[in-house]
Amino acid sequence: MFEKILIANRGEIALRVHRACRELGIKTVAVHSTADAEAMHVRLADEAVCIGPPSATDSYLNVANIISAAEITHADAIHPGYGFLSENAKFAEIVRDHRIGWIGPSPEHIRMMGDKVQAKKTAAEIGLPLVPGSDGAVGSVEEAIEVANEIGYPVLVKAASGGGGRGMKVIPDAASLAGLMAQAKSEAKAAFGDDTVYIEKYLGNPRHIEFQVFGDNFGNAVHLGERDCSLQRRHQKVLEEAPSPALNTKQREEMGETVRQAIAKLGYQGAGTIEFLYEDGQFYFIEMNTRLQVEHPVTEQITGIDLVREQIRVAAGLPLSVSQADIRFEGHAIECRINAEDPVTFAPSPGQVTDYHAPGGLHVRVDSALYDNYRIPPYYDSLIAKLIVYGSTRNECLARLHRALEEYVINGPKTTIPLHQRLIEDPEFIDGDYSIKWLENWLAAKAGA
Repeated sequence: MFEKILIANRGEIALRVHRACRELGIKTVAVHSTADAEAMHVRLADEAVCIGPPSATDSYLNVANIISAAEITHADAIHPGYGFLSENAKFAEIVRDHRIGWIGPSPEHIRMMGDKVQAKKTAAEIGLPLVPGSDGAVGSVEEAIEVANEIGYPVLVKAASGGGGRGMKVIPDAASLAGLMAQAKSEAKAAFGDDTVYIEKYLGNPRHIEFQVFGDNFGNAVHLGERDCSLQRRHQKVLEEAPSPALNTKQREEMGETVRQAIAKLGYQGAGTIEFLYEDGQFYFIEMNTRLQVEHPVTEQITGIDLVREQIRVAAGLPLSVSQADIRFEGHAIECRINAEDPVTFAPSPGQVTDYHAPGGLHVRVDSALYDNYRIPPYYDSLIAKLIVYGSTRNECLARLHRALEEYVINGPKTTIPLHQRLIEDPEFIDGDYSIKWLENWLAAKAGA
């Protein structure tokens, strides 16, 4: 087992990893920018190293400084959290080249699944269902027209690299294909330095459902059920729940076994998430994330399995602590992402937290690095807390979530707590009747009311 782990991240996920390390008896090293000198993970870690100025490019993405911090503190492993360098295959290779443990999947798997065209080919090879579309990248408008005519309009042009909705355009008909495809390629080039695009059938009103998977170095592979991540704004997740209200036990078991077998065929090690669009009883692979997800706590709540602990164990060369037969899915969990944003306009709202009180009580969990008088910096993602609530049923979970949101106090910056309070009172959400388009339509209706 590792003796000291450097946490190459910040905010709530850095604190989450620190806590898992402490419970395993492992010392931690916090790296931080000058803007995060007073951050909670920096205060709690055994050692802390400043790796640069506020800009993420000069600090949390500064590979040389992170490696130097690991070497001077004699850290024997690095945990990248999520975001930043967590899915950077080159960084993973550099870590390994310096004989430092890498707490994540192999660079080969990161690279394979980071290229969406290659990921789609791999998914087909390991038995995952695909959205109809091009076999790979489309290089010309003529080729795109041929694919679109074959699968039928509307189609979706997507960037092969990156995510977050950049380089993605819905093509309603042949007349608009050339112009929108050019826009998608231009956006992809600007955002990711790669203008490669591919084409998929556009699904009208799907849900976004993902399966948590895990593999080790001994050929063992498990799935830990699904999460419903359909509540999204501009392709960014807002609220997640597990299990999905849309699936029955048979669907869950069948698709779970499909992804488990796929991950075993891949020889994958560590935590991963296989994401699907789900419509009319059918699953369609969209991508695989080769890291820990923001929404991992809802899976932990319904399985009782510490995913970060499993990541560390697998990276240290130990087998998974559970087999598929050991895993039980019990109850229901919902996670609300709390952002430092105006709940109406979604404009960022950094600044000093003048009052902070986290909700508590039975089955209420808050993953956050906030505290009284902490100043939220303006340089990073606006996610400041995750409220995770568990109940024996979805209705019990919703009632507890309603109470917890009422208790949650974050004064100073504006936050999205009021948005979640309104959202969970909507009858369609209460019924679990929503898709990936539902939230944006709901927001538009509220704005027009």
